[in-house]
Amino acid sequence: MTTATPTLNARVIALSHNAARALLDGALARHGTTFHQNVTLRVVVVAGGSIGRDALVADVTDSLKIDGSVVRGVVEELTASRLLEQDPAEASRMRLTDTGRTLYESTAAESATIAARLYADIPAEDLAIAGRVLTLITDRANADLAGA
Repeated sequence: MTTATPTLNARVIALSHNAARALLDGALARHGTTFHQNVTLRVVVVAGGSIGRDALVADVTDSLKIDGSVVRGVVEELTASRLLEQDPAEASRMRLTDTGRTLYESTAAESATIAARLYADIPAEDLAIAGRVLTLITDRANADLAGA
């Protein structure tokens, strides 16, 4: 536990992310899935259960800042595990299977429990300020990446 309140900087953000991510990775491992797979399933869920393959790859690539080939590999893993499937009505789309939806709902519930523990007793005003600051940092980093 830290004793002094540090100034917000990249190290503080990274330490927070890494600690929370370690908790999430442990939960995901208990369900036999990975962070990349979970993010990919979430994109499909948010899209209503079905999304174009190219849009799925683009969304996950942008979110995780990883190469599209890695995401395409994750989509293939999820398809081989029967968590995603090609939409029979439109071959260019991927859709959740019942198993994929059940897995995502389980991991989302466990993730929410972790978040509730981590954010407990932090005033809503502080969370709102942190959200605004981190969103601004993300927007600036994304703008720099777009210009690179």
